[in-house]
Amino acid sequence: MRVELAVDALEIANQVDNIMLFSGDGDFCSLLEAVQRRGVHVTVISSLRSKPPMIADELRRQADTFVELDDLKAAIGRTLNTVPPRAA
Repeated sequence: MRVELAVDALEIANQVDNIMLFSGDGDFCSLLEAVQRRGVHVTVISSLRSKPPMIADELRRQADTFVELDDLKAAIGRTLNTVPPRAA
């Protein structure tokens, strides 16, 4: 999956201004650097607040912008509506 994501990102790098990566995997640092050299702004969405943090420090530093996933909770989260069980 990582290789496919990297290939896709490199293929579209000349057609987009911004790429958003929902990952904390430090293995993506080289990918970020490669698309940034092509002028693409990279936003990484992950979490520093989880225990342990779910983002590699080097990935956070490589990103142009880092967004804390927990900060998006109100905008993208959902609440589960509990439906009472049906009577038999």
